[in-house]
Amino acid sequence: MAQHTVTLIPGDGIGNETTSAMQRVLAAAGADINWEIAEAGAHLMEIEGTPLPESTIEAVKRNKVAIKGPVTTPVGTGFRSVNVALRQSLDLYVCLRPVISIPGAGGRYDDVDLVIVRENTEDLYAGIEFEEGSKAAAHLIDMVQKTGAGSIRPDSGISIKPISVTGTQNIVRYAFDYAVKHGRKKVTAVHKANIMKHSDGLFLREARKVAEEYADKGIEFDDKIVDAFCMNCVIDPSQFDVIVFPNLYGDIASDLCAGLVGGLGIAPGANIGKDYAIFEAVHGSAPDIAGKNLANPTAEVLSACMMLDYLGEMETAERIRDAVRAVYAEGKYLTGDIRRATGSQEPGCTCTEFTDALVAALQK
Repeated sequence: MAQHTVTLIPGDGIGNETTSAMQRVLAAAGADINWEIAEAGAHLMEIEGTPLPESTIEAVKRNKVAIKGPVTTPVGTGFRSVNVALRQSLDLYVCLRPVISIPGAGGRYDDVDLVIVRENTEDLYAGIEFEEGSKAAAHLIDMVQKTGAGSIRPDSGISIKPISVTGTQNIVRYAFDYAVKHGRKKVTAVHKANIMKHSDGLFLREARKVAEEYADKGIEFDDKIVDAFCMNCVIDPSQFDVIVFPNLYGDIASDLCAGLVGGLGIAPGANIGKDYAIFEAVHGSAPDIAGKNLANPTAEVLSACMMLDYLGEMETAERIRDAVRAVYAEGKYLTGDIRRATGSQEPGCTCTEFTDALVAALQK
C-alpha cells in the first residue's frame, strides 16, 4: 500500500473521539496514512476570530484529500456553517452518502442499499440571505411587488434559492456516472417542480436532458416529487437505487434514509469536487456527550473507508467494512445509540470499547 498524506480536521464536540478512533482502525488495517492536522470549529472563535481558518483550507488544497469530524454550526445566528464554507470554497459540488443496512444495527429494514447524490453548492444553502428590516430586504420586497411576481410581507427575512443549469447538469451527470461505474440500475431525480417552476423546474428539465445522454448505458431514469419520495422511501426503500437531489432536499432526505438503517451513527459521507475531496460522518457534533467516551465512531470509520476507495485502496477499505459488519453481527460491543435503535435495555459500550472490538476483528 502506498503512503498517502491526508488532512485531518478533528472538528469539535465528539470529533476528537470519533476521529481518534478512526485513526486507530485505519492503522490496525495497515493503511499507510501521513496525517496533517488542521483545525476547525467553534473553539477557534476566540483565537482566530473564525471557526474556519484560511490555513485549514490551504491544508486541504495542499493534500487534495481530507477527512473531518463534526463541527458545531450555530443555530439562527453567527457563522453560517464550516461545512458549507468548505464546500463552496473548494467547489465540492457532490455530496455522496451511501445508505446500506448493517445487520445488528437496529435498522427498520434488512436490505437497504441506496446512494444519495446531493448537489452541494447552491440552492438555499448558497447562503444568499437578507435580514428582516434591512435596506436590501426592503429593496427586494419592493422589486418583487413592482414586477408583479407577488408580494412579500415587509417584516420578512429573505433567502434566495439559485439552481443553475451548470450545477444541475454537473450533479446529475455525476449520479449517472456513479451508477454506470458501480453497476447500479436506476437514477431518480427528486424535486418540487410542481410548485417551484423556475428553480426545481429547471432541475427536473436538465435532469431529463442528461438522462437522455445515458440512454444507451442501460440506466433507468425516473423522477419523484420530494414529499412523495419521502413517503415512498419509508414504505419501500428497495424501489430506489441512486437518488439525485438539489441541496436542501438531499440534506433532509439523507437523514431520513439514515433512520431506515439505524441512525446517523452509521451514516458516512463524502464531499467531492474536480480537484479536492473531504470525507465526513453525516452526524453532528453532539456536545451533550462530548468528552464522555460515549460517541459511536462507525460513521467516521465508514467515511474513512470511502476515502480509502477514493485513494485506490479498495481492499483495505473492504477489510474494515467486514470488521464493522462482524462487530455489529456479534452484538457484544455496541454503543448506546445502536442499543436504543435495537430496542435493547442493555447499556451501550464506550467509544473505546467499540474501537477495541473493531481492531480485534481486523487482527483476526
